[in-house]
Amino acid sequence: MRRRLVALGAGIGIICSTVSFSQVKKQFSVENVSYIERVDLDFQVNSGSCFVKAGEGGELLNVYGNREYDSYGHSFEKEIHNRVCHIRLALDDNRSESLSQSISYRMFGRSTEEKDNLWKVYLAKEKIYDLDLDYGIGQADIDLSGLSLQKLKIHTGSADVNVGYFEDAHNSLEMDTFYVKVDLGSVSVHNLNQSRAKHVVADIGFGNLMLDFSNKSRVTSTIRGSVGAGNLVIVLPQQGTPVKVSINDSWLCRVKLSDSFTKLSDGTYVNEDYEAGVDNLLNFDLDVSMGSIVFKEKN
Repeated sequence: MRRRLVALGAGIGIICSTVSFSQVKKQFSVENVSYIERVDLDFQVNSGSCFVKAGEGGELLNVYGNREYDSYGHSFEKEIHNRVCHIRLALDDNRSESLSQSISYRMFGRSTEEKDNLWKVYLAKEKIYDLDLDYGIGQADIDLSGLSLQKLKIHTGSADVNVGYFEDAHNSLEMDTFYVKVDLGSVSVHNLNQSRAKHVVADIGFGNLMLDFSNKSRVTSTIRGSVGAGNLVIVLPQQGTPVKVSINDSWLCRVKLSDSFTKLSDGTYVNEDYEAGVDNLLNFDLDVSMGSIVFKEKN
C-alpha cells in the first residue's frame, strides 16, 4: 500500500511511501518553469552518502533517498523572484554536528546509521545554477558534467567530497567563482579547468584539498588560497599552461614546487610557459601558516 502527497500549487512535489526502508524513492521535486533563467540552490546534508549530477528529466531539482519522508529532519523552501528560483533544502537539520563528532568521524569512520543514509540529487541541464553545497559527516560525489554553473560553493565539515568534470565536457559559460571550504574533511576537485572559472577560492583549516588543473587552461584564472594546518595539493599540466605563483608562508609550513618553476622575486615563481599578458594564465595567490602546499605536474 502506498500513500502519495504532491504540493502542485507551489511547484514542489513531496512523495513518500510505505515500501521498504532501503528502497530509493523520490523525496523532493521542483518543477521547471520556462521563464526561470537561473536557479540558486542551497543544499545541506548533515550525514550520509550524497550524489549530485545532471538529470535526464526537465525538473529543476529531484531528490531521491532511502528513508521515509517523516523519519528525518528537513526544511524545504522555494520562491521565484526576478526570474530566479531560490531553493533551500536542508536534510537532517535537526542534528547539528559538533567538533567532537567531527573528530570522531575522522578517527573512527561513520556510524551504521550514517552509512545507511543515501541521497541522490539531479539537476536540470538547460538551466544556469548557483550552487551552495554543505556537507557535514559522510561522503559526497558531485559530477558537474552537463551542468551550466555560474557560481559553486562547497563546504565540508568532516565529509570526504569528490567533485569535478568526469566526462569530456566544459562548463557552457565562464564560471564566476569556484569556492571550496574544508574544515576537517577532504575534497578532491578533478579537471577544474573545465569549469572555466575566473576565480577559485580555497579555504583550508585542518583538512585536505586537491585541485586538479591538469587539462590545458582555457581562461585566465585567479586562485586564492588560505591554508591553516591542512594540506593543499595542486596538479598542473606538464606544458602549455602559463603559471604564476605568489606564496606568503612561515617557518612552520612546507612548500614544494615542481622543477619547472623559477624564482621571479621574493615569494613569486613562474613556470616555463609563463608570459605576461597571456589569456590563459593560472595566477596563484596563496597563504599558508602551519600546513603544506605542494605543486606537482601530471605524469
